[in-house]
Amino acid sequence: MLERYANMLIRWRWLALFLTLIWVFAAISGVRFLSFSNDYRVFFSAENPLLQAFEALQNTYSKDDNVLIVVTPKSGQVFNRDTLSIVEELTEAAWQMPYSIRVDSITNFQHTHADGDDLIVENLVEDAHSLTPAELEQARQVALAEPSLVNRIVSPAGHVTAVNVTVHLPGENAQAEVPEVVGFARGLAQQFEAKYPQIDVRLTGIVFMNNAFPEASQQDMQTLVPLMFLLILLLVGLSLRMIAGTLATMLVILMAILSAMGLTGWVGIQLSPPTTAAPTVIMTIAVAHCVHILTNFQQSFRLSRDRRQAMTESLRINMQPVFLTSLTTAIGFLSMNFSDAPPFRDLGSIVAMGVVTGWLLSITFLPALMMILPLRKPKARAGGWTSMERLGDFVVEKRTPLMWGMVGLVVVLVAFVPKNELNDEFVKYFDESIQFRLDTDYTTDNLTGMYQISYSVPAGESGGISDPGYLETLEKFARWYRQQPHVMHVSSFSDVMKRINKNMHNDEQAWYRTPDRRDLAAQYLLLYEMSLPYGLDLNNQIDVDKSATRLQVSLDSISTNELLALERRAQAWLRDNAPPSMQTQGAGPTIMFANIGFSNIRSMLQGTTIALVLISFILIFALRSLKMGLISLIPNLIPAAMAFGIWGMVVGEVGLALSVVIGMTLGIVVDDTVHFLSKYVRARREKGLSSPDAVRYAFSTVGMALWVTSVALMAGFLVLMFSAFEMNSGMGLLTALTIGLALLADFLLLPPLLMRFDKAKDQGETGVAYAQ
Repeated sequence: MLERYANMLIRWRWLALFLTLIWVFAAISGVRFLSFSNDYRVFFSAENPLLQAFEALQNTYSKDDNVLIVVTPKSGQVFNRDTLSIVEELTEAAWQMPYSIRVDSITNFQHTHADGDDLIVENLVEDAHSLTPAELEQARQVALAEPSLVNRIVSPAGHVTAVNVTVHLPGENAQAEVPEVVGFARGLAQQFEAKYPQIDVRLTGIVFMNNAFPEASQQDMQTLVPLMFLLILLLVGLSLRMIAGTLATMLVILMAILSAMGLTGWVGIQLSPPTTAAPTVIMTIAVAHCVHILTNFQQSFRLSRDRRQAMTESLRINMQPVFLTSLTTAIGFLSMNFSDAPPFRDLGSIVAMGVVTGWLLSITFLPALMMILPLRKPKARAGGWTSMERLGDFVVEKRTPLMWGMVGLVVVLVAFVPKNELNDEFVKYFDESIQFRLDTDYTTDNLTGMYQISYSVPAGESGGISDPGYLETLEKFARWYRQQPHVMHVSSFSDVMKRINKNMHNDEQAWYRTPDRRDLAAQYLLLYEMSLPYGLDLNNQIDVDKSATRLQVSLDSISTNELLALERRAQAWLRDNAPPSMQTQGAGPTIMFANIGFSNIRSMLQGTTIALVLISFILIFALRSLKMGLISLIPNLIPAAMAFGIWGMVVGEVGLALSVVIGMTLGIVVDDTVHFLSKYVRARREKGLSSPDAVRYAFSTVGMALWVTSVALMAGFLVLMFSAFEMNSGMGLLTALTIGLALLADFLLLPPLLMRFDKAKDQGETGVAYAQ
């Protein structure tokens, strides 16, 4: 049946090319429907409870999306006329930022003080250029003593300050809204740095984090994909030494990638930073099919057969393994749909579509084109093929020490797997070539933290935030948090009430505490709110019916485990010290990213297990041998375990992206096993060879193809190491390591296992080389 298909394909090669191209162009036309998401929320599904909690918090209070404009005077001092004048001007200009709803700085901070029985609320700094030294000193003392400013808007040393712009993005066209805000902010920063060379301006905040995702992705698409393409062509060209085969492979790769991206548009998948790795992954997998078919085609063609016979034989012996590897690879990538992070689900689906497309092209377009392109018969080469035969002889002769040596290596490496610690710091998703990372690190070192935990602390009733007991407990919670490690700033409504209470008692320091009467607290709050200007109200701290307030904690760089431990301590404090009505959970991007790694590992283990069971049944059915299917489990399972063991020894940190590597590599590492086993089983059944000679046959017929495809796959994923997006770079390195270990297992462990457990009907060992 396979020979009939091959003969028909070769006979109707022009029709096959025509129909293939029609299908490819139809698929590619879906590219027009592609869109890109630059919102960090894309990493969380709509049903994620942590995302729902965060969105509920943002719907209750003002949005957290912000641009933080960090100003560093080269004089090292913020509180002088020049710097304060610049900040004052910058604050006014920042109101013009698109979608801005609030601007906070030291100059427009609503300073309160008493004037007899009156509460005076005014900007801390007005007309900075005309301030006297005494007034400058007064502004400095007030700012550096104000909890809501220090380590948020101004550094404790007074050497760095910031203008925080809160924006409310409509969400109607995120691809345009975020770049619009970023473009305005960058233009503003350049304008002020040019106008005032005595300052340095840096930009960070949630909006800039959102913008960093597409910028990093665009950089990868412009540099890594072309680099990988050239590398693939070089590897294929050096291995095949056949211009026609290299050209055909290049076309298959291009069409597989473009078709997959077009199908992505047709099915409505939205692109995101992790999915930008899809073209590189598809490229490396598509080339594997081509190399296997072309390598056997060359071998047959070299043995004095004409090209039609050679292609027919190559298709006959490769159709089943290529189909099986495509199926198992697709299953492996589809297992990523168990991921809790939608971008990795999408990556798995896109690559799976690319794998299927690559398979179709490799058994239709590739053979048909090879029958049309001009081709010279390849000359016999001693180096490549005989090296695999020598390796086969070595493995057969040293089977016992190799098996136990590999088993020992596996045990040692797997023992280091527990050394890996889960850690996801979303700022560190970007390397230091990204300006957002540099500016954020500087801000954390000198001013405030990017990582935040927010609590909507309920009072239990409308107007309950004025209750003295509520305010006292809220103050104690804020005080407890300020004593915790890694905490840089705590914003609490209790600080506002303490300040007003002090103001209403002639600014006497003894009254800097929360009010002890509910009616007074309510009156103070009403008086204060009526005095605040538009855009600087308390909507970012209290809800509409005054039944809850937001307490916000800013942290420096903190690991996932430390963050989750901190949240657990906070929950324990609330249980022990707060009434049931004030119990609440921490929310925000920091908490969301910290938790998704754990949940993703659990879900991916489930998906990988299901995929492994499916792949095992497929291999048992295809090879018609329970024994072969069970033996195949070993080289399919241990590469990822070994890779994570090495990772534990060298790096020791696993994040969100690495939690999907097992599922992603499962389908890939099965490929080598399938090709080796298919040739081994063919030698046993069709040629009646002994187990050792069947191993030699497998090495001589498929060994070089496995070597070339594995090197190509490793090279492809290693290229991702150079990505500025850490999710892609870490994933690429660990995947390449896993593929390399898979080749090692298939060459040095699988053959000894076969010779040990498949001895039935062995007729002896001839130790000779075998032609097809």
